[in-house]
Amino acid sequence: MKKNLPFALCCMVLLCFGCKPYQLNNDKAKIYIQKPHRHNKLWKVVWEDHFNSRDLDDTKWTKIPQGKADWNDQMTDLDSRCFDWKDGKLHLIGIQNIDTLTDQRTYLTGGIFTKGKFAFQYGKIEIRAKLESAQGAWPAMWMLSELNKHGAYPRNGEIDIMEHLNFENVFYQTTHSYYTLELKQKENPPYYTTTPFNADEFNTFGLEWYPDKLVYTLNGKPTFTYPKVEGVDPSQWPFDQPFYILIDQQLGGSWVGDVDLEQLPVNMIIDWVKVYQ
Repeated sequence: MKKNLPFALCCMVLLCFGCKPYQLNNDKAKIYIQKPHRHNKLWKVVWEDHFNSRDLDDTKWTKIPQGKADWNDQMTDLDSRCFDWKDGKLHLIGIQNIDTLTDQRTYLTGGIFTKGKFAFQYGKIEIRAKLESAQGAWPAMWMLSELNKHGAYPRNGEIDIMEHLNFENVFYQTTHSYYTLELKQKENPPYYTTTPFNADEFNTFGLEWYPDKLVYTLNGKPTFTYPKVEGVDPSQWPFDQPFYILIDQQLGGSWVGDVDLEQLPVNMIIDWVKVYQ
């Protein structure tokens, strides 16, 4: 990975002056880096998925496997019950596990990401979805760095477009980094907001990403801006590199609390995802 990094960075520099996406060495991932001075031009879709087939498009997405963190310790990429397609929409489902001989976990969840297949730097992303509620449900839409430019997590940052907990009538939009998590700089500038919304309806959760600010949105309207700040520790702005997309319906964890199995299954229903530059 480190051996290929200088070549990748050189390619990205060249891309900034061109119009074609940079192709990663693994011949699977595409990185779209927005050309400079486009702030006065109209947005154009550069990547999208409307989930109209009965299978996940594996040229764009991978099912998230089980991990060791709160956000992925209940994920499964093996159990098809956590994924469904209805009326042109993808359902990511949190379920009670009734087959503990195959998998000993009490409940399982579905999630997808574009890691190794698609990433972008600057532009706009919108995800239209409906979030079902349950005790212990923690649906999220977020982004992580593709190329590990600044070091181990959290030095590359994390962009949380949407996180929802339980039955709350608000959702969270948050910017994480070494600056906010390790240096505890959470007020210069403020690093998150909560936004009221109607969880019974489809909503469009989004982000406009510029070289000097992150503008979070709901249904096309700005809700919160996280700016690049001059004169502070450089770790405040790791958002100068390509990020990939994660969408997952998690259950349980130290933040969301315990899961009520009687309230399962719970769905996050994804209509479409669009990335613009």
